[in-house]
Amino acid sequence: MTLPSPAEDTELTAPASPGQPKVALYVNTANPGHAGSWWPTSNEYPAGSAIHNPYGNCEAPNISEACAYMYGYAKAYDDAEVRGISKPSEYFWWLDVETGNTWSTNRDANRAALEGMTDFFRSIQADVGIYSTGHQWGQIAGKVSSSSSLYHLPSWLAGALSAKGAKANCSSAPLTGGGRVTLTQFVSRGFDYDHSCV
Repeated sequence: MTLPSPAEDTELTAPASPGQPKVALYVNTANPGHAGSWWPTSNEYPAGSAIHNPYGNCEAPNISEACAYMYGYAKAYDDAEVRGISKPSEYFWWLDVETGNTWSTNRDANRAALEGMTDFFRSIQADVGIYSTGHQWGQIAGKVSSSSSLYHLPSWLAGALSAKGAKANCSSAPLTGGGRVTLTQFVSRGFDYDHSCV
């Protein structure tokens, strides 16, 4: 099932494996700056609700880390509160981080956008993880410091070409230094398949 979003697609995925949630939501991410259809102009979202921003004040027309954080926060808010999701806090939310989406060349700002999303989901007591490949993650976000809200998130590693490769990827480095690989993915005959590492 796909739920439309101006900047992101949210897909339901159902890993049928012990240790994995029965249903998780998979959310596209980006940091488009002024190339997107919407960009924040303040630390309020929704209007009238002031958000604590660890990067300072987002002020128009900046494409700073502060505004990138608010962009991520706002998109996560929309996914949970505007797209018709019933009880969003009860789902596990995977952040899909891929180079096919629009990203800044500033990795600090990209991390800020992802932190904004993570912080919103955590504010509603939802669990969060990161879906990507090591290569794409390195290009988009780079190294994550231990002070980042991304640091301890679990990793869902894509990129394997076989079930054997996906199983081996359970031993690969997680996307962040404090996380662990809990799920991997491989492609066979044009379809994606997942392997649980827990």
